[in-house]
Amino acid sequence: MSTTAQQPKSGESEQPTHNQERGDSPRRGIVAEWTVTIILLLFGTTTLVQAFVIPTGSMENSLLIGDHLLVDKLAYSPHGTVGGYLLPYQDVERGDIIVFRYPMDLEQTFVKRVIGVPGDRLRLLQKKLYLNGEAVDEPYTQHKTPYIDEYRDNFPGPPNTQVSDPAVTMLRDHVVNNEVVVPEGSYFAMGDNRDLSLDSRYWGFVPRENIIGKPLVIYWSYDAPTERLQDTGISVAHLKDVALNFFGKTRWTRTFNLIHAHQIDSR
Repeated sequence: MSTTAQQPKSGESEQPTHNQERGDSPRRGIVAEWTVTIILLLFGTTTLVQAFVIPTGSMENSLLIGDHLLVDKLAYSPHGTVGGYLLPYQDVERGDIIVFRYPMDLEQTFVKRVIGVPGDRLRLLQKKLYLNGEAVDEPYTQHKTPYIDEYRDNFPGPPNTQVSDPAVTMLRDHVVNNEVVVPEGSYFAMGDNRDLSLDSRYWGFVPRENIIGKPLVIYWSYDAPTERLQDTGISVAHLKDVALNFFGKTRWTRTFNLIHAHQIDSR
């Protein structure tokens, strides 16, 4: 399953079907991240921060169904912009969780983890990720199906299900020696719930211009079913459920949890 968002709540249809330097940009520590969070909470507008809710399980267990997020829209602001001067700018990096406009429908917004950046070579063998020729340890992933799907788990290869035209182009023009090579200005993204994620394997690369920002903090987590969270409006049933079960269904241990990237090393 895949994770998308609408403004201010999200919805998405889903189907199962280095050692490298991190760049010259400063990384945010815990104190810096909390400082940014407070600034955004106090002074944020839609220009700085945006609220999203996770409706599906494609990012479990990093993000759960019903997690309500604040997304930092200035995290990847280009050098020279107002945002670039106000807050530490950083490039999109492997392991970042990003919010982006779904390439197949710009009205939808997805949340995924960046697995490949421009120039990276990647493949999956028996569910295991290999990046630039090296096996990658991915403690954030989970696999819920015991069987091997020849396309999903041994990627890239001939699709055994319908994939989008950009995915067809990716498989045709960007596969070298059985590895997908990420082109300039694009990123390869997948869900952490790897067997149940509609991601770059099925619709191709994420263009840089589609990236909105990065989730910063879970401000509320509420145990609600996917169908209610995907609703474009606020249903009476959902309001009633929250009114009756706010304290019981709120996941208090997740409230105000910061969302961190996981460094993915590669040669």
